[in-house]
Amino acid sequence: MKTTTETNTFLNYINGKWSASDSREVIESTNPANPSEIVGSVQNSSAQDLDLAVQAASEAQKKWKKLSGAERGNYLFKVADKLEANIDDIAETMTREMGKTLPEAKGETARGVAILRYYAGEGMRKEGDVIPSTDSSALMFSKRVPLGVVGVITPWNFPVAIPLWKSAPALIYGNSVVLKPATEAAVTAAKVMDCFDQAGFPEGVINLVTGKGSVIGQGLAENKQVTAVTFTGSNATGNHIGKTVAARGGKYQLEMGGKNPIIVAEDCDLDLAVDAAISGGLKSTGQKCTCSSRVIVQKGVYEKFKQKLLAKVEAISVGDGLKETSWMGPCATKGQFETVKNYIEVGQKEGAELLFGGEPISDENGGYYIEPTIFDKVSSSMTIAQEEIFGPVLALMEVETIEEAIELANDVEFGLSASIFSKNIDHILSFIDDIEAGLVRINSETAGVELQAPFGGMKASSSYSREQGEAAKEFFTTMKTVFLKG
Repeated sequence: MKTTTETNTFLNYINGKWSASDSREVIESTNPANPSEIVGSVQNSSAQDLDLAVQAASEAQKKWKKLSGAERGNYLFKVADKLEANIDDIAETMTREMGKTLPEAKGETARGVAILRYYAGEGMRKEGDVIPSTDSSALMFSKRVPLGVVGVITPWNFPVAIPLWKSAPALIYGNSVVLKPATEAAVTAAKVMDCFDQAGFPEGVINLVTGKGSVIGQGLAENKQVTAVTFTGSNATGNHIGKTVAARGGKYQLEMGGKNPIIVAEDCDLDLAVDAAISGGLKSTGQKCTCSSRVIVQKGVYEKFKQKLLAKVEAISVGDGLKETSWMGPCATKGQFETVKNYIEVGQKEGAELLFGGEPISDENGGYYIEPTIFDKVSSSMTIAQEEIFGPVLALMEVETIEEAIELANDVEFGLSASIFSKNIDHILSFIDDIEAGLVRINSETAGVELQAPFGGMKASSSYSREQGEAAKEFFTTMKTVFLKG
C-alpha cells in the first residue's frame, strides 16, 4: 500500500500510480468504536485530480476494450487472489473504520473475492446473438460493446462488496473505471485498490479518487467523458446525481433506500421468523439497505412472537467489532448515531411504545453505540414506519390477515426487499405476486443478496436497473446491431 507512513495517509490511485492530491489536503478517518483513534487519512481531492483520473481512464479504455474477454478475466482472477491473500488485513481495517464486526467484515471481503472470480468468468460468455435477416444472403447479429468510462460512487456500509460488484462487471465488459468511495470507508477502499495494483492491472483502467461528494461525486456526474455513473447511497444524493447525468445525456444507475418488511403469518415457524427479524434487522447495526425494519405480524401469534423476540434481543452483546463477544458493533459515524437517536425520539413522540433499548451505550472510549431497539404499537403513518432509519430499530405492526399485511408492507415509498414467513402456499404466491419489491424472499430474512442473481429495487429504491449476476451486462454495455453482406 502506498502511503505516507509518518501519518498513515492513503493516496489516490491514478493512471497506475499512487499520488497525493493537488489540494494537499487530507480527510481523517476515525474508528467509530473509539473516535479518538485515527485509522488513517485519505486525500481531499480536487476537481483537477478527478480530471486527471477521468482522462487516464479514457485513454486506457481504448486499449482495454481491445483485449479479449478472457484476457480481461485473467486480470480479475489475479486481483481476486491478491484480495484473498490480504483478507485479514482488509477485514480488520473495515471493522476499525466503519464498525462492522470482524466476522461480518471477513465475510464481506470473501464475497468480494467471489465477485471478482464470478465476473472473471463472464469474460468467456457470449456477447451477442445472430438475428434472422429478410435478406437471405446477409448475416445480421447483435454485439454488446462497452460504454467507455464508468464513474462508480459507493457508500460506507459495504466498502469492499459494493465497489467490487460495480467495478468488476464494468471492467470485464471492457469499460474503464473511476471509483469514488465514501470518505468514511475510503481507507478500506484504498487497500482494495492496492490489490489491483499488486495484480499488475494496466495503467489507467481503474482509478481511485477520494474526497468530498460535492467535488468528486458531482464532478463524475457532470463530466461528459464519463459515459455512465453507477451510484449506491441516499435518495437525495442519488436523485441529484441521476438528474445531473441525464441532463448531459449520460447513463445512470441508482440503488438507494429501503424500508423492508417481514410478514409473519400465523402458520409459520415462529422461531425461524424471530431469528430472521433479528439477523435481518439488527446485524450490521441495521446499516444495510436491505435490513428488516418493519415486522408485520398476524394477530394470532403477535404476542407470542413479541415475547420470543424480546428474549433473544436481550441476549445481544454490543461492543467493539474486533472483540469475539460483540454481536453488534457501533453506528459507523457520529452523524449516523445522532440520526438513529433522533428517530427513536420521534417514534416515542408519535405514540409508538418503546419495548426494548433505545438508549446510547456509554463506554470509556466514547464509541457510537446504541442499544438494539424494538417499538410496539406502530402505525403505518408514523415516521419510523415510513423513513429509512439505517440503525438497529425494529417496528412491530399487528394485522388481522395476510391481505392486510401485504397492503401495509406496500404502504411506503420504497420497494427494495421483502420477506414472508408462512407454510401456506396461497399466502406465499399472493405475496410473490403482490409485494412491491425487487428482492422477494420466502422464509428467509430480507437481507441477503447472492452475487449471481439480479439485485435492485422498485419505486424510490432504485432507477429500476439491476446490478449483479448477468443482469449487470444490461447497464455496463450497449447493443450494436451489425448487418453484414458480402
